[in-house]
Amino acid sequence: MPDMTRYEPGAFCWPELATTDAEGAKRFYGELFGWKANDRPMGDEMVYTMLELGGRQAAALYKMQQEQRDAGMPPNWMPYVSVVSADDTARRTTELGGKVLMEPFDVFDFGRMAVLQDPTGATFSVWQPKAHIGARVYGEPGAFCWNELDTRDTGKALEFYTSLFGWKAKPGKDYTEFTAPGASYPMGGMMQIAEEWGPVPPNWLTYFAVSDADATVATAQKLGGKVFVPPTDIPNTGRFAILQDPQGAIFAVIKLTLPG
Repeated sequence: MPDMTRYEPGAFCWPELATTDAEGAKRFYGELFGWKANDRPMGDEMVYTMLELGGRQAAALYKMQQEQRDAGMPPNWMPYVSVVSADDTARRTTELGGKVLMEPFDVFDFGRMAVLQDPTGATFSVWQPKAHIGARVYGEPGAFCWNELDTRDTGKALEFYTSLFGWKAKPGKDYTEFTAPGASYPMGGMMQIAEEWGPVPPNWLTYFAVSDADATVATAQKLGGKVFVPPTDIPNTGRFAILQDPQGAIFAVIKLTLPG
């Protein structure tokens, strides 16, 4: 797949890991996805690590600050959505019943961002690109390929995201697919949190493409990860699994089925 050079407004553009053990996470994901870590000091003793796949930026991670841990924030993968204006998107979020968890701010000359929460409680970030557009690789093994919202109120979430980002929704029996404006294929989905899941909070789940779901799960277990959902086939889509890294962040992997 060619390198990504831009993302349309409303499209997912970047996955970012907040972790309690940056070195441990770098080892785990480096072995799992073949990522190479490139540490970038950001001041105030913070290091932002770019995770590269074949020399292309695929994701990033950082060690959580003490105040984040004190607030009860768990290790997590955060999806970013590309927008024209982080400020306008933050204002619109509150108008639609969501919350601004972190007001818009500049990240050097890379871009401008904000951390938001939808009315059902799921958290996500928005990215107004400048020097950094987001991931330079998408959809191939080792790169993010999908984001899925798990929520207890799909109706409220549907109204919020379609209004905020202009997403087109394709509802199914148990699953709704989202397509960004101007895109010809879906880039995310949504499903209802089932009672048997237990006290799972509303969340966005990031999927990474792999060449073999079963082999990836086996490797994750050897590296200290846990399996939440074992490898499972999705008709006409692929074979996926949901995993937890040794620090506690949850993510999914999928071997996509090629069309035709």
